[in-house]
Amino acid sequence: MSLSAASPLLRIVPLGGLGEIGLNMMVFETAEDLMVVDAGLMFPEEYMLGVDYVISDARYVRERSDKLRAIVLTHGHEDHIGALPYLLDDLSCPVYGTPMTLGLVRHRLDEHGLLDSADLREIEPRKAFKIGCMTIDPIRVTHSIVDGVGLAIDTPAGLVVHTGDFKIDKTPVDDDPIDLSAFAHFGDRGVVLLMSDSTNIEQEGYTLSEREVGKAFDEIFPKSPGRIIIAAFASNIHRIQQAIDSAARFHRRVIVSGRSMQDNIRIARELGYLHVPEGIMADINELPKLYPEQVCMLTTGSQGEPRSALTRMAYGDHKQVQIQTGDTVILSSKFIPGNELSILRIINQLYRRGAEVYYEKVSEIHVSGHASREELSLMVNLVRPEYFMPIHGETRHLIQHARLARELGVEPDNVIVAHDGDVIEFHPKGAEVLDPVKVGRIFIDGKGVGDVGDVVLRDRRHLSENGMVITILVIEPRSGEFVYGPDIFTRGLTFEEERPDLLEGAKDAVTDALNEVPPEIRGSEVELKAEVHRVLRRFFNRELERRPVILPIIIEL
Repeated sequence: MSLSAASPLLRIVPLGGLGEIGLNMMVFETAEDLMVVDAGLMFPEEYMLGVDYVISDARYVRERSDKLRAIVLTHGHEDHIGALPYLLDDLSCPVYGTPMTLGLVRHRLDEHGLLDSADLREIEPRKAFKIGCMTIDPIRVTHSIVDGVGLAIDTPAGLVVHTGDFKIDKTPVDDDPIDLSAFAHFGDRGVVLLMSDSTNIEQEGYTLSEREVGKAFDEIFPKSPGRIIIAAFASNIHRIQQAIDSAARFHRRVIVSGRSMQDNIRIARELGYLHVPEGIMADINELPKLYPEQVCMLTTGSQGEPRSALTRMAYGDHKQVQIQTGDTVILSSKFIPGNELSILRIINQLYRRGAEVYYEKVSEIHVSGHASREELSLMVNLVRPEYFMPIHGETRHLIQHARLARELGVEPDNVIVAHDGDVIEFHPKGAEVLDPVKVGRIFIDGKGVGDVGDVVLRDRRHLSENGMVITILVIEPRSGEFVYGPDIFTRGLTFEEERPDLLEGAKDAVTDALNEVPPEIRGSEVELKAEVHRVLRRFFNRELERRPVILPIIIEL
């Protein structure tokens, strides 16, 4: 799949974000240049025990690092910028983004000790810039974070429009609406490919304006007798702005709890994206001096995260704030799939402590940041592309969005439903999808990057489901005599105090089996471990119908 320098060719390779939510990373490659759009992470799925984050395997980029010209970011959500520290650890190139996006990036890179070496370059909507042979035109979009952009990318194969994450909010909180005229302008020029956000394709009609959340706040505030605690995503600056505005209208002081909330508010204020009335902010240490009806708290934990500020409040584990009768708690976010049980546990706990709770199933305190079906139709009609490629969604989203594009007149053969690793090439005679390149996921666990894989996760699942048995045996290797043991300990298998007969039976089984082992084999640690493992596996399967992890420890004197 070599690129010919003589041909006006474009290769697009999604390394993450197609067929899944998160991990957004897209490669645009020409004969001489390579550009990456977004570098996001994904939060772990249930089976990824102990994993903190997941990032895409970027070996395709690393193998072509001599061609890498830039990373361009559409907005500052973690699923679009979160993998940057792990890319820039061994890759060097400029990173382009809007001021707020780069403000969030600076904070992340500083945490990883990479800020001083980073080359960060600000971009603005309607101000084009060049990356190698490609010209990039940022387009203002509205989303659930400020300062988001789509991209019009002028390539040797023609004009490509990448919407980024967007919705068509006609009344945004900052009065800076999506630039539909720019999308129409590029449509008039002729677009070879439209790549459009698919996340909300299943939602009919139009997505509500963010201002609807402010109206809901204004309805809740006057009927709340005690403290108001609002849990929201720390990146949703417009949501935070509306909470502050409502607090000001109803004469409440604003207290911030949660490090990410504090950091993002600080960044947004410094850059002028968040406007805070003089004197409204209060330190959390002032809380005991304020009457409950004077307090509005902004905090993290809307997804029921175990160590978030709201969770610690609900369970009485927060040093300065505990939920009490009369409090009103607003979970101003959607239930992200996979988090439902955690969120419902928190809601139940909040009710037990006497709070009134508002959440998406009972109140309009959240609106999506993604375009619904009618808005997606409008985008296709404005851009009128020759080819269409749905992005940012699970497989069902991509397929349904592809069907919509065909209904709107895109030639069926020109609709490309791609997945991670697929190679899409454009040349003078059209486009084709080639064999996929190797992609994958890298797990971040603490400071470890990639040192947890499928085998480790399998072992962790095995331990979590079946427990562990540890056997200690001391042997004199020359004579093959057993000096001590076997001693058997279990973890996560059963209550040892209630089943002493079980462990005695296990010891007897091991002792009987080892007495049958010839002396010449007893000196082999490998052989002895294998025999202990075989005997205990059979014993616990027979007695309990369980398959614990068995760890034989042989100590030679």
